[in-house]
Amino acid sequence: MRLPTLRPALLASVLLGASLATAADLAAQRRAAPPAPADTMVAKRLQAERKEDPTPASARAEGEGPFARLIIRGVNLIDGYGSAPRGPVDIVVEGNRIAEIVGVGYPKVPIDTAKRPKGATREIDAHGMYIMPGLVDLHVHQGTQQKAPHSDYFNKLWLAHGITTVRGVPFASFDYSVKERARSASNAITAPRYVVYQRPGTGWGRGTPRTPEVAREWVRWAKENGADGLKLGAERPDLMEAYIDEAKKLGLGTTAHLQQSGVAQVNGEVATRMGLEAITHFYGIFESMYDANQVQPWPLDANLGDEQTRFSQVARQWSLVTPRSEKWNRFLKNLLDRDVTLDPTMTTYLTGRDVMKRITAPWHEKYTLPTLWDFYISDRSNHGAYFYDWTSADEIAWKNFYRVWMMFLNDYKNMGGRVSASSDASFIYNTPGFSTIEELELLQEAGFYPGEAIRAGTYHGAVTIFKPMKKPIEYGVIEPGMLADLVIVEDNPIQNLKVLLGTGWFRLNDATGKVESYGGVKWTIKDGIVYDARRLLADVEEMVNAQRRARAGR
Repeated sequence: MRLPTLRPALLASVLLGASLATAADLAAQRRAAPPAPADTMVAKRLQAERKEDPTPASARAEGEGPFARLIIRGVNLIDGYGSAPRGPVDIVVEGNRIAEIVGVGYPKVPIDTAKRPKGATREIDAHGMYIMPGLVDLHVHQGTQQKAPHSDYFNKLWLAHGITTVRGVPFASFDYSVKERARSASNAITAPRYVVYQRPGTGWGRGTPRTPEVAREWVRWAKENGADGLKLGAERPDLMEAYIDEAKKLGLGTTAHLQQSGVAQVNGEVATRMGLEAITHFYGIFESMYDANQVQPWPLDANLGDEQTRFSQVARQWSLVTPRSEKWNRFLKNLLDRDVTLDPTMTTYLTGRDVMKRITAPWHEKYTLPTLWDFYISDRSNHGAYFYDWTSADEIAWKNFYRVWMMFLNDYKNMGGRVSASSDASFIYNTPGFSTIEELELLQEAGFYPGEAIRAGTYHGAVTIFKPMKKPIEYGVIEPGMLADLVIVEDNPIQNLKVLLGTGWFRLNDATGKVESYGGVKWTIKDGIVYDARRLLADVEEMVNAQRRARAGR
């Protein structure tokens, strides 16, 4: 087996700062705008919101089912609650729900055929394989035409990695997100389930609210027009309270990126006291525990508009807190008492601690679109492309930051707190699908047992989605009555999470002396529909090749 490598030309484009498209081409893309309609200001705003949306997904041409009675035979079950696998079991799926789980024997003992459920309209022979709930990624974007022109790219990478539910924060414009959610719900497209969270003021054409009254009005509008929840920033305190309070009244969820420009007023302690249900990333967490500061002591010439300054300096927070101090422990207890979900998205910042490792990841060659690669490369105009002059000191700061951050997450988990697993992919050399699996690995690095890491990406994600609605979960674990959102893999992900990567992994066969590849999701089942994960990856590879051919004029 020859391990995948980054093409020399592609690597050179990173190291030398050369884009696969010319700078003039990219500049023209950014300036381009379709003609605005001539009717109303609302129509103009809607046009502005939609112009950069990715092309909506193609009509579904993949997947089989749902079936009247699908039986998955002889599989080892990882239920999503965090425990070790058990099996072999036969799992019966009727339509789009799990009907029955039947133990059919013991490991290394022949299956007891008398115990097996009968009457299958379709069977999957999964003897010796492993099944787990579909992954739930609570922090995704599809973004703009500039990164990935067609949403099929995201959808197929997600499903190919066993991700059956994605929460867009946001996917793209309000209108696009709601329409694509409906198409996914009806299985008209090949896509995970969509959960729609939107930024304040999006969609309605009246701009961002500036008073609490208007903030509440927008929340009501968002609910009436199909939002599932709100993606907040560190809003002005009176606005933050209004958004959160009105969302709670209406059964909408809330998560927040407590950004650096507003965190001095609303950090994690303040926001969760107001009722915020989830903190995404790490913003607002460290600021709630500073030993000798209330605001991060930035360099005196810092400018938050310079992303390298912003992202390199934020890692220096590791030295501003004392792990396991009274402040640390009190904040953890407050989060636990308030039933807050921490959604760290460690994978999206992973490049900061080892740029070379991230840019030479083996999946870029086949599965990262040239347009997405262009967006990754250092550029002061692209969010997350901030490696203008990155140094060893910056990487060391990030390594220290991760050490403290991971300690905090593991302490919260050990107290009984809810931690989820999300990616925030399509920024910072963070390619969709692959990065969600990397997040599970990072949780294991933080001290999570692999079953706990999988729980973060399944059960805990589902609870975070359903809790605001005051409804029991419908996916995220494998038990009778749950929706049939499932992942089947030939190897044991508890033993090695890398087997969930689309590129699989490798090991030495001592009998032959050769290195062999193994792993990768075999089937993803969403809503009872069985998808061949490797076929979906092949489709993505062809999208990448087609874009390369188009650029070369072939």
